[in-house]
Amino acid sequence: MMSKSNVLLISSSRFGDHETPAGHPEQPARAMVMTRVADRWRSGGGRVVEPTPIDTADLLRVHEAGYLSEIASMSGRRVQLDADTYASPETEVVARLAAGAAIMGVSYALDQHSPAMAFVRPPGHHAERARAMGFCVYNNAAAAAAHALSRGLERVVVIDYDVHHGNGIQSIFYDDPRVLYISTHQYPFYPGTGAVSEVGSGAGVGFTFNIPLEAGAGDADLDLMFRRLVLPVTLEFQPQLVIVSAGFDAHVDDPLGGMRMTVDGYGTLTRLIYRFALEHCDGRFVIVTEGGYHLPALEACLEEMLVVGAEQARDLQEIMPVSGSTDVAEAALGPILLAQTPYWPSISTSAQL
Repeated sequence: MMSKSNVLLISSSRFGDHETPAGHPEQPARAMVMTRVADRWRSGGGRVVEPTPIDTADLLRVHEAGYLSEIASMSGRRVQLDADTYASPETEVVARLAAGAAIMGVSYALDQHSPAMAFVRPPGHHAERARAMGFCVYNNAAAAAAHALSRGLERVVVIDYDVHHGNGIQSIFYDDPRVLYISTHQYPFYPGTGAVSEVGSGAGVGFTFNIPLEAGAGDADLDLMFRRLVLPVTLEFQPQLVIVSAGFDAHVDDPLGGMRMTVDGYGTLTRLIYRFALEHCDGRFVIVTEGGYHLPALEACLEEMLVVGAEQARDLQEIMPVSGSTDVAEAALGPILLAQTPYWPSISTSAQL
């Protein structure tokens, strides 16, 4: 049984106003896909709201003041920020809307104990404190996590299943034990970070949990890693809020990645996380979109996210493991256990959840 009434979708056609050069994979057509999905959700009785721009105070929790000034100075111009990241005349405004949508999602989840979904562009998980990169300008998910901390939360988990490692989220919280960052990603691959040896620093040692997987990993591989590692570690951490950095470029049809995920596989992973949030976080669950560059796959995955968010706890009691080869996951498991068991005893003996 589905209940659309408790799900908040935050999105806007304004996300199409961030322009990139012709042929660039992070294209305005992605925003058109998000708008179509949002329109169907609204027509079917779902709730959709426009985002408000993020406040500078919220941005300063995850970005340096000089960087914000640099991005603001580019308003009204077309500028290449790095090898593959571009600003157009409206980019700074649109990027603030994207980060603002993520923060609105957190506020809704905390206040209503219900799922929120921010379907946004540009994506954010590569953006560092003082650097745009990988199509990202402001770090939307990091801003969302920092906002949750400012609301008084003590433990937030960010689970990132984009095909690329979220170097920006990792670096922003690398020494912060209040944010557990868990990433499944293709490795070696762009941006070059995300090795098992990267576990955090200082007080944050152990609170970065990387799950690098070789190209070719599919639904069963990711399902195994979530049940064997992601869920036990998240349970041991006992977060008060779950944020998902939802990148759909691990889809088998995506032109940028080399993984073999499907829409059904993404649905299973998201159900596992959402069930955890219902059982252990009082329903505080936020999805913030990242990559996904095959437009039909992106559209289908976004639709699946909304289906998952509208499901009730009784619908999620039994989530069957995905069948298929788990060779890639099994090959990666040993080094991860060696690196992370000292910090997370639960994974030394944990069965699949």
